[in-house]
Amino acid sequence: MSKKQTEELSKSKAKRQERQKEVSKAKRHKLIGKIVGIVVAVVIIAAIVAAIGLQIYKVATRTTTSSDFSAGLNEDGTIANIDVSKSITLADYENLVVPMSEVQATDEEVDSDINSTLSANQGVSDDTSLEVADGDKVNIDYVGTIDGEEFEGGSATGYDLTIGSNTFIDDFETQLIGHKPGEEVTVDVTFPEDYSTNTELAGKDASFAVTINGIYVTPELTDEFVQAHLSDQASTAEEYRQVVKDKFYKQHLEDYLTNYVDENSTVNSYPKAYLKNVKGLLKYDDEYTLSYYNQMFSQYGVDTYENIWDSKDGINNEIEYERDLTKRAKETVKTAMVYQAIYEKAGLSIDMDAYLADLTETNGEDYVNNMKTTYGTAYMAQTHIKEVVTDYLMENANVQ
Repeated sequence: MSKKQTEELSKSKAKRQERQKEVSKAKRHKLIGKIVGIVVAVVIIAAIVAAIGLQIYKVATRTTTSSDFSAGLNEDGTIANIDVSKSITLADYENLVVPMSEVQATDEEVDSDINSTLSANQGVSDDTSLEVADGDKVNIDYVGTIDGEEFEGGSATGYDLTIGSNTFIDDFETQLIGHKPGEEVTVDVTFPEDYSTNTELAGKDASFAVTINGIYVTPELTDEFVQAHLSDQASTAEEYRQVVKDKFYKQHLEDYLTNYVDENSTVNSYPKAYLKNVKGLLKYDDEYTLSYYNQMFSQYGVDTYENIWDSKDGINNEIEYERDLTKRAKETVKTAMVYQAIYEKAGLSIDMDAYLADLTETNGEDYVNNMKTTYGTAYMAQTHIKEVVTDYLMENANVQ
């Protein structure tokens, strides 16, 4: 074979090898394309399945609302189908020592409570030595005129006005500062340009002839004041201050004890049926609140909440809402279990006839009938159990 023939044979072989490479490359690309297509299809199918699964999960876990407060309860107010002594490990409340420093009333809260009582019993004083000051409540008569003519809504007698409340336009209120009961004051003001209460008055100058009838004065806590206004609680100022101290002491002690037994008890197992109903009750309350908010928003032209979880801080979707709902329901059920466990352990009892009679005497028969219709007697019995247990804990508390 000549050299030329050998070279041509080599070139021909090289071309065949090149074509084989291109064919193999094309096959690989085609195969890769098929694989990618399969993978994409699998991903799409997985996404669809996941979406369907998510919807199924949402439907399966979605709480059904309930308005039956007595569902899952026995008629005596205890949770049905549960041995609460095994379902919860109670805190050692019997050996609890409550520090006096944690429950005694502070001077600040006693003074604040007494001041609130005194403020609620303010009276109008016409003492001419008094002067109107910022923050005072005054009683006035006034007649408003524009260009010497009275206008509709511009006059009143015996009107109570708090200075600095900005109830009246412009600087009406500040112009009364420094004046005394019995004085007649001319107050000149200008209605705002955007005054919407009466657009005919917008931007106009007005003059008000004001008579200061008196200034409200806060009384002091004296024996005379107590005897005149608080005789059903005490007869002297010192006795009333002790009444207030005792009130806060009881409040603090109750809070301390109820928080202690709840926080230091452990749930071993939850009653499923009752827990489910409590979740429904909480959701029912959430939906009621949502409806109320949306009605208010609509009235003021504010965007309403689209979903129930939109009204909850830190909750972004239905799954998170359901988790939060479960958490809140477990807290509620745990508290009920704690009270029931103490109730049974201490051998306590309730007298529903006496309880309902007392409610009727205090609030009326219609109130009690409405309570029965709304909540059911079982739920009312459970509420009474909590009261009885709280009284028991407070009566047996060791405060040092």
